[in-house]
Amino acid sequence: MTKRSALTVFLASGAILLAASNLLTSTFVPPARHSPASAAMLGAATAASLGAAPAFADEIGEAAKQLASASYPFLKDINWNSPLALENPGKASAAEWTKAIAKAIDMGAAMDPALLKLGVQAHHQAIGSMDSKLVASPAEYEKILAAIGRMVASVPEAKTMAVYDAFGSLVDPAVPKYLMATVDQADAAAAYAAFLKFKDVVKAHPITFAKPPAPTLNPAIDAGAKKLAAASYNLVKDIDWSSKVAVTGAGFTGTPLQITKAIDKALVMGAAMDGATLRDAALAHVKAIDNMDAKGVATKADYEAIVTGIGKTIATVPVRNVMDVYNSFGDVVSPRVPQYLMSTVNSANAAAAYGSLMEFKDSVKTVMR
Repeated sequence: MTKRSALTVFLASGAILLAASNLLTSTFVPPARHSPASAAMLGAATAASLGAAPAFADEIGEAAKQLASASYPFLKDINWNSPLALENPGKASAAEWTKAIAKAIDMGAAMDPALLKLGVQAHHQAIGSMDSKLVASPAEYEKILAAIGRMVASVPEAKTMAVYDAFGSLVDPAVPKYLMATVDQADAAAAYAAFLKFKDVVKAHPITFAKPPAPTLNPAIDAGAKKLAAASYNLVKDIDWSSKVAVTGAGFTGTPLQITKAIDKALVMGAAMDGATLRDAALAHVKAIDNMDAKGVATKADYEAIVTGIGKTIATVPVRNVMDVYNSFGDVVSPRVPQYLMSTVNSANAAAAYGSLMEFKDSVKTVMR
């Protein structure tokens, strides 16, 4: 899994939120520690959720306009079709990256769900406007920056710094120099200077919000998740969670543009989810990661909580959104992937897990919107 910089992420026109955990660290900013304020934007694109449109500080929107103008040339310098995002920018293990990702998930779970929804929607609109080089229009890019600034402004600084520290410690110091060599350095310098001004504005205008109400209880999903967790836990233990297969391009048949369009369907689905339910599911993942063993396997109890959380979040969205994600990713993933993955696990465990999954999805579907 790879990370780009706070700056690169922040300037991403077609920023992909589902891969955000792979993009949050120092690229054009060296790993050496800066002030907490200069890290204020890191981890911004971690989650996708929803809520009613909130009131926010106009100062952040104005600062986003200035940052967008100063950094758009830099944005266009970046090769967004590069496969570099699938390279490990250091020597850290999968478990170490996962621990860092947990910090990003935790930050996302602390954000105002209404602002998260607006942030996801801004990315969705930007993807719709991007050109063949995956660069969004200036107007949509500005909306992304404003949305990210407000998202970050809604979380405690300590959580932002936890993301900064976690990812910064895993990136090889040579990465920033290499990435600087791939763009116009004057454009990058102008973007970074504007970025520092922007983070000061965000830091000076924190956004508070009321905690969302607890999600609706759903005994049917609780029962189904318990059954699925019991039937599939052996499969979970079969999987090699240290494998690099998840970050190789061989499993995809689509172009970067097609894959981004598929990810956009996932963003739309995320934006339709209930914010409180999604927050609880995110925190279940954080807890599971904190408790996982040396092989990256969660405890059975934590795994059940994850399955429950996923079921409940999916139950809050229309069926069509789920099917859009299913179909769009089906179009860009190689048909050889299922066969390969089956060859790496116990087939009986996989069959038991699949059978129980089919029952669980039927339970979830009965309560979906």
